[in-house]
Amino acid sequence: MDLEGLRRGNRRSVARAISLVENDPAKAQEFLQKIFHYTGKVGVVGITGPAGAGKSSLINHLTMRLSGTGGRPAVLAVDPTSHITGGAILGDRVRMTESTDSGVYIRSLASRGATGAVSASLRNSIRVLEYARFEPIIVESVGAGQTEVDISDMADVTVVVFNPHTGDSIQTIKAGITEIGDICVVNKSDLPGSAALFDAVRDFIGESDRNPHVLLTSVKNNEGIDELSDTIRNLLESNVNSPQRQERRIKTELVDIILSNLHAKLNHMVQSDARITEQLDLIKAGDSNPYQAAKHISGLLLR
Repeated sequence: MDLEGLRRGNRRSVARAISLVENDPAKAQEFLQKIFHYTGKVGVVGITGPAGAGKSSLINHLTMRLSGTGGRPAVLAVDPTSHITGGAILGDRVRMTESTDSGVYIRSLASRGATGAVSASLRNSIRVLEYARFEPIIVESVGAGQTEVDISDMADVTVVVFNPHTGDSIQTIKAGITEIGDICVVNKSDLPGSAALFDAVRDFIGESDRNPHVLLTSVKNNEGIDELSDTIRNLLESNVNSPQRQERRIKTELVDIILSNLHAKLNHMVQSDARITEQLDLIKAGDSNPYQAAKHISGLLLR
């Protein structure tokens, strides 16, 4: 791995490093350990919300604004995985052509069925971009279920995006707003119903301990983008070095690595370990059951 080129932000080196952590995380560990102490100090912004909320178009304009104010943003767009090719299928980069042309680094990552549709390689990809001196790093989720909580665990600032035509009632999105959002954005404010949704979101914010910001944006009319950019910048300044945020991110990452190692070990056992076959035979013979066998195998994993 070309660490010197990666540190300079060479795009070919960045692309190769992210491909490595995506496709061969075990092999990538050696170089990830070398860059670890140079990372962890860059602001990470998670942007999530229902499908159709206009996240990609909003990010396109937001990154251009951040670039224009001295930033060097990069975007990791987590897409659903194709069950045929294993690759990302939405291709958010096609909706971010302007920011790509302005020098923003954008990479689509396949979720590959990870919990909450967040790929196992996402955290390491963030570290690659930190080492390459991109700032801030924006993570766009597919906006489905547990993804929203997963994104907030690794982000310094979480932005939840809605628009009045997503078909989601304020009741169904209330939990997401009050639990994870640092900023709640009612996007596509040029559409009918946006003002009512804005008022409803703001009313529900009164029940939240997080006290998030509530903003209106319109990509079509280029409205609210500057305010969103400034709000993100202000929150990053106070959150990035927060001991509580740092501890939460490291703890979550540590647990993820442990679970990933156990999962890899289990997969290897299932493929080649005679002790798994032995437990299966015991179940089929009526001398054991899946619960008892699972307890036994779990004990083997922890030896």
